[in-house]
Amino acid sequence: MDRQQEFVLRTIEERDIRFVRLWFTDVVGTLKSVAIAPAELEGAFAEGIGFDGSAIEGFARVFEADMLAKPDPSTFQVLPWRGEHPGTARMFCDLLTPDSQPSFADPRHVLRRALSRAGDQGFTFYTHPEIEFFLLQPAKGKGKRERPVPVDNAGYFDHVAHGTAHDFRRAAITLLENMGISVEFSHHEGAPGQNEIDLRYADALSTADNIMTFRTVVKEVALSQGIRASFMPKPFREHPGSGMHTHLSLFEGDTNAFHEAGAPYQLSKTGRQFIAGLLRHGAEITAVTNQWVNSYKRLWGGGEAPAYLTWGHNNRSALVRVPMYKPDKGNSTRVEVRSIDSACNPYLALAVLLAAGLKGIQEGYELPPEAEDDVWSLTDAERRAMGIEPLPSSLGRALEVMERSELVAETLGEHVFDFFLRNKRAEWREYRQQITQFELDRYLTRL
Repeated sequence: MDRQQEFVLRTIEERDIRFVRLWFTDVVGTLKSVAIAPAELEGAFAEGIGFDGSAIEGFARVFEADMLAKPDPSTFQVLPWRGEHPGTARMFCDLLTPDSQPSFADPRHVLRRALSRAGDQGFTFYTHPEIEFFLLQPAKGKGKRERPVPVDNAGYFDHVAHGTAHDFRRAAITLLENMGISVEFSHHEGAPGQNEIDLRYADALSTADNIMTFRTVVKEVALSQGIRASFMPKPFREHPGSGMHTHLSLFEGDTNAFHEAGAPYQLSKTGRQFIAGLLRHGAEITAVTNQWVNSYKRLWGGGEAPAYLTWGHNNRSALVRVPMYKPDKGNSTRVEVRSIDSACNPYLALAVLLAAGLKGIQEGYELPPEAEDDVWSLTDAERRAMGIEPLPSSLGRALEVMERSELVAETLGEHVFDFFLRNKRAEWREYRQQITQFELDRYLTRL
């Protein structure tokens, strides 16, 4: 037994932990959980806990249902909202086949595999997400057609005296930091009821685990305060949607591979090629970074959401932005991807972003000219003349592009790639069968 496992067992005993929740995600990023007694933990570390994989989205076919969840002791944390005595803790799991091989259906393994490829090239991948979400008033009825109502009418950076959002963010950040998740900033976002909490830079696997924990914490705190939290990309037609702008950088040891003193924006050749990879493969990976029908209402709904494959410095309409360089802080050089939303599966999303950027480095892609104008304000003819290509305009279109992508297929692996396409095609078919209120209002009495 290694030191981390010994630490977990000792902590469980010292803190009177009676329940240990083992967490993992399905292919679309839904958190799954099974609770075990502390007495079972040594066996779980050694062999894993068996479960029926065929009952979970995208994991296994019926005839290969047996799977193992093996806890990662480095992710052990006490769940602070479950009370002190008796306590409850959690660990993320790696999923294995009965012969103890990594499961190809495990999103965490997909990201591990991508990080291993980066490591073979000497790179460590660091990420920093800015997570937006809505706080909504509690539901008054049980009907599916109930319209969401935000908890306030505040705007960007607004300070609302005795505001629900202030209390909420304070409580959520306290729980996150109690679980070892460092928070860098928090504030009210641009839409009523919309908030943003930014997590501190971490390696990509830790970031993905932290995002899954973040979504759970936010929903738990909302419930405790009698409100609702939603990571739906665009719940309101008239207000901006919720994204998850994510800052990316590659390090070679302690050196930021994206930094070059004196270069434009202090951005190295490696950084420029990484951006070029994100742009060239941006359409192919969009179904993964923006996986829901509703995601495209945000991307094509205006505001500061990107809809075109462009990059820029202070251009917030661009897909990829190079943030302002901080003098004497070369390690802060990074790129920001603005398309991704907070309802994605973070393991798969970070894996395809990394793969696209690494492809640009491997193939020596040339970075196209910077977009200096607000891309939304240009006409279609102006965009065509400048060679600016659009992101997919719908989930259906995104799936068509993804299906032809060797890069996404290789990154996700055959099992996840095929299931993801089947699952999302079913969602797209179901969406297209809906008769919307827009259609009823416009056509029912006109014809």
